[in-house]
This record gives sequence, C-alpha cells and structure tokens, in this order.
Amino acid sequence: MKLTTKLLAGAALLASSATFSAPAMAMDELTLQLKWVTQAQFAGYYVALHEGLYEAENLDVTINPGGPDIAPPQVIAGGGADVVVEWMPAALAARERGVPLVNIAQVFQDQALMLVCPTSVGVASPDDFPGRTMGVWFFGNEYPFLAWMSALGIPTEGGDDGVSIVRQAFNMDPVIQGQVDCGSTMIYNEYWQLIDAGYAPDDLVVFRYADQGMTMLEDGLYVLEESLEDPEMVDKLTRFVRASLAGWSWAQENPEEAAMIVLEYDETGAQTEAHQVRMMGEVNGLTGDVTGILDVAAAEATVDTLLAGGDDPAITMRPEGAWTTVITDGL
Repeated sequence: MKLTTKLLAGAALLASSATFSAPAMAMDELTLQLKWVTQAQFAGYYVALHEGLYEAENLDVTINPGGPDIAPPQVIAGGGADVVVEWMPAALAARERGVPLVNIAQVFQDQALMLVCPTSVGVASPDDFPGRTMGVWFFGNEYPFLAWMSALGIPTEGGDDGVSIVRQAFNMDPVIQGQVDCGSTMIYNEYWQLIDAGYAPDDLVVFRYADQGMTMLEDGLYVLEESLEDPEMVDKLTRFVRASLAGWSWAQENPEEAAMIVLEYDETGAQTEAHQVRMMGEVNGLTGDVTGILDVAAAEATVDTLLAGGDDPAITMRPEGAWTTVITDGL
C-alpha cells in the first residue's frame, strides 16, 4: 500500500510538472554606458550581446551609446547606468569631484590617443608647439593634453610661448580646413579620417601620447563604490565582465564578423563597413591578452602624470580605492 501510494504521488508530480512548467528564472538586468557612439571601439560588448554571452551568464544587458554631450560619470552618478566605459584621467577627475568611480576591469591595455599635425604646418617636434593652435577634445578628454603641455612647460593660454586651444569636435574638420595646426586623434578612428580625406601617412606628423611618456589608461570599466558593497551586485558584475571579455576574445578571433555585428547595432546608419573593419583591426591591437586585469604600475603612472598637470591639474591628490581586483579575481 505504501509503495502504491508513493508511485501514485510520483505520477501526480510528473503530470503536474508536465502541465505546469516552472517559471523561467528572471535574468539580472544591467546597463552599460559607452564613452562614445556605437563603433568597433566597443565591439566586445556588442559581440557579447549578439552572441548570447550575456544571456548565458543570466544577464539582460542594455548598451547605451554615448555622444558629444554625454559624460559617462554624470550618467552613472544620475542612476542612468550600472557600468561605464571611461578613460582613467576622466574617471579619476570625476572621483575627486565627488563621483566615487572605481575601475573594475581594464579592457584597453595600450593607448591610442595621438596629436597629429600635417607636415605642411611645419611642426616636426614638440619644440615647434609654442605659438601653435591645437584642437583638443573636452568632456574629460582634455586632461591628457593639459598634462602633456604642463610636462613640456608650455602654457595653454596662447601667446608666442604657449599654445592656443580650440575645442575640437569629434572629427578632423578643423585640421582639414586649416583651423588648427594640430588635432586630437585616436589611432583607430580620427587618424583614418585624415587618410580618407586624402592625406598620405607621410603627410602627417604623429605624436602618440604613450611615446611622449604620457601614460594615460584609456577604456576601462567603472562602477560606483556602492555597487561593490553589495555581494549580489558583485556577482552580477563578475558575470558581466566575464562575458564581456569573452566577447572581446571573440572579436580578436573574428574581426570582420565583429565589425559586422557593430554595424547591426548602429541605429544612426553613419558607420561604414570599411571604416569599422579597419577600426576593429586597430582596436584588437589595444586589448592585449584580454584578461581585463589592470596594470597597477600603469594606473599609478597615470596618477603621476595627472598630478603633474600644472596650475589646474585633473586631480590634486593621490586617490585611494580608485581601482579594485575583486571582480577580475573572481573570473
């Protein structure tokens, strides 16, 4: 009798399971704010989204593109994102000003920022900078340039001994139109805008910040300190970083396919296949071995560079708690 009862009970349970499937476990939501518009600079995140790598980590990830009027530190401070892609100079400056950003993973292991001058303007070395007009990006992107000029002892208020700064839009029109002598570029983007505009590489003098001793870590992943005080959020961020790095590894192995995925998510239609494929090749050279592990020596060098930033430095004191390995240790 007891055995029969057990069998009937088991059959009833199976029938119940067949009739009423258990509700699917809700995925954890997370929002990523990019530093700039949808392009191959952020391919790893789009690949992770497109290829289901976030879903495999039980994550429902929303990727918000940036733009000329979007400052990631302001977005995350206002609750508009859980994670942001930002350069360390801007992140440290925001931290000192009250937005407690913490680096949880360093995706770009190498630097891409450059200053480029057409050979026709006669700038061959930094010795030729005084008296020149420079195109500089702002919204936190000006800190590397200001630190560099400070290291060179060149004022940025104009004059024969200094440089004049023009707020450069995120294109190379000021250089092409002769409005500035030199302009800001990234090796994976604006430099190629000049090439596409008809300049040959020999027509351009390139000053790569890294080659000038200006260590400035670029695209890293940042969260607010409070996120790291919540064990559930730490777990969610660990899964997010793991999936993102897998996306970046996939992009390294499949650069053309990754570029095509980026184009699928470009709602503006402004990007072209040729430009994104070329950008993907350059960006893959910046992500290194795709561990996401922060080089602490490079981070400290970034701090040193910023602290030496003259009369109006990006930061005025050495930060504490500005980066952590708690996420990458858990991968």
